[in-house]
Amino acid sequence: MIELHRVTKTYNGVKALDDVSFTVHPGSVTGFLGPNGAGKSTAMRILAGLARPTSGRATVLGKPYAELARPGYDVGTLLDAGAQHPGRTGREVLTLGALMLGLPKSRVDEVLDLVGLTGKEAGRPIRGYSLGMRQRLGIGHALLGRPRALILDEPANGLDPQGIQWMRELLRGLAASGCAVLLSSHLLYEVEQVADRIVMIGAGRVLADGTLAELSQGRTLEQTFLALTSQTFRTPA
Repeated sequence: MIELHRVTKTYNGVKALDDVSFTVHPGSVTGFLGPNGAGKSTAMRILAGLARPTSGRATVLGKPYAELARPGYDVGTLLDAGAQHPGRTGREVLTLGALMLGLPKSRVDEVLDLVGLTGKEAGRPIRGYSLGMRQRLGIGHALLGRPRALILDEPANGLDPQGIQWMRELLRGLAASGCAVLLSSHLLYEVEQVADRIVMIGAGRVLADGTLAELSQGRTLEQTFLALTSQTFRTPA
């Protein structure tokens, strides 16, 4: 389970998050939506242990990230697909991750196959990867330890239609196996296809939290999103 409970985060007197609470249950995909500057990335960074809340509590599997005994096996994260060293090959990135987790090298080949990177592609330096290939590699790195929770920020960014379909099937399969998935994306139609629940935030506050049926009331997700966020949009600080 992934949970934020009354989380507030303040930067230089400005509230990036303001009393935010929501829960992602095992076996489900929750779409995390909001305009630029709404606080999505801040919330995900707090969940991943990269920032501390000013107040409130953020937990994965019942504990703050820093208190997880084996975080690589508990939670997989993709917050920035471009964060890997450009001079390393895709295989080297996954091999280093596997070594850190104490996993056999065979897991690297399993993950490469899972995310659709060929042996030739895996042997190339990341500087030559397309954005879509970087995303596949980042998703693979997040899945190395077979985590029970996933926190993914814009994982479909740069994927072609075939790649988006692959990601949709992957996430639904992971949820079916019991994984709790938190998914941030600007591709509202794709979120509509894969998510069980939607959390929308604007200006650092939760605007809506519920199933698609509960939130839509006969509207598309895009129409619902625009209606809820039009009055709360603010320029990123």
